[in-house]
Amino acid sequence: MGRVNLYDKALIEDFSETDEGYLTVKAPITRPGVFPYLTKDGAVEMQAKLPEELFSDKTIKSANAKPVTDDHPHEAVTAKNFTKYSKGMTHTDARVENNTLVVSFTVTDSATIGKIKAGKRELSIGFSADVKDEKGNYSGMNYDSVQRNMQVNHLAIVDKGRAGPEVAILNDSVDFVMDSKKNKQNGGNKMPQIIIDGSEFEVDTAVKSKFDALSAQADAAETKAKGLDALQGERDALKEKLDAKEAEITEIKKNQVNEDEMDSRVQSRIELVEKAKPILGDSFEFNGKSDRTVKEAAILETKKDFKADGKSDDYIDAFFDSMTDLVADKGFTHGVNFSDAKDKEKAADEEINQKKQNRLNLNKKGEK
Repeated sequence: MGRVNLYDKALIEDFSETDEGYLTVKAPITRPGVFPYLTKDGAVEMQAKLPEELFSDKTIKSANAKPVTDDHPHEAVTAKNFTKYSKGMTHTDARVENNTLVVSFTVTDSATIGKIKAGKRELSIGFSADVKDEKGNYSGMNYDSVQRNMQVNHLAIVDKGRAGPEVAILNDSVDFVMDSKKNKQNGGNKMPQIIIDGSEFEVDTAVKSKFDALSAQADAAETKAKGLDALQGERDALKEKLDAKEAEITEIKKNQVNEDEMDSRVQSRIELVEKAKPILGDSFEFNGKSDRTVKEAAILETKKDFKADGKSDDYIDAFFDSMTDLVADKGFTHGVNFSDAKDKEKAADEEINQKKQNRLNLNKKGEK
């Protein structure tokens, strides 16, 4: 296949902010594995990124001192276009940790820093590789070819990567700011608190009063050693109820989306619709459909024999990303299919010829 330019995605692991406002990040940027790629002829090819290739000294060193970009540019980053695309730089500490290629980097662009804090926290390396046709199996997955001589060109910050949200940014100060914002939105009103086993729980007033009463009764019963078992049982039952309430509150908080995160999700959805609409056409109804459903529909529009059953979200995301890159190169529009374009052209020609023949027959009847 020769040497090609590719993208591979991971997630930001943690970050800290300098006194100047820069963002310093340490992140795994890629890992060994077998990943699906869409080739220029529209076929799906499983390409292997093997440890001996990925963790070679040459590939590891190629991740050092490389530009950090906001999304992927449409060309390789060089000294000539560095100021146009660079939002920061990787450090010179590229290394292998926990079977991943890790590197630290600093983001210096304020707009990009704002996007990271708002939830744009995934990474994608732009790299070149020699793709060799070699079949094999790695970690239980078959592959059709191997990426060799990988060289990192840049590190892009993107909205959504293939790996899924397995590793998120971990930063106590950001979490604290978000929690403070939520408290202000709720008017600063706090429910009564109780302490169980050293942990505080917010409950409604009635439960607080009942708990306090039971606690007082339990304390008295302990001194008298009278009815302790029954009272303790009632107290334990209430504790279980409170534990369940705390779990429910924790789940609700986990699922809450702040304004910045909502903006990021909306932007991601808009970008998905913009990519999929030229393929699906104006009549396609996007409302009420998940991102995966939209991506599967777009894939099926270009590859009628595609089977999504049993495919992971990572697979669908990778297929869609590669497909939209290919669509941009081919100028694809709704109604054109990569796999059956010749058949449609033949059918269109036959239909035109039939119409011509019908028109000729009508003219002959008129002459009679």
